[in-house]
Amino acid sequence: MAEIKFEEALKKLEKIVDDLEKGDISLDEALKKYQEGIELSRVCSQRLENARKKIDILSKDKKDEFELKPLDEVNTEN
Repeated sequence: MAEIKFEEALKKLEKIVDDLEKGDISLDEALKKYQEGIELSRVCSQRLENARKKIDILSKDKKDEFELKPLDEVNTEN
């Protein structure tokens, strides 16, 4: 799938879900939309995972020096 912004992928995915829920499309069209939805879902999941990995918080350690910590690690300390 070509480079697509997260927001755009999510909007397309929501439209696909809406179309599938209506149920007024042919089986072939539903299968195509389902496949596209799976691909968009994977794109969104990957983008969220990449964003999560980039979120680091700068904090001071016990030696009063700055260090980068993953967000998950910081959340468990508080």
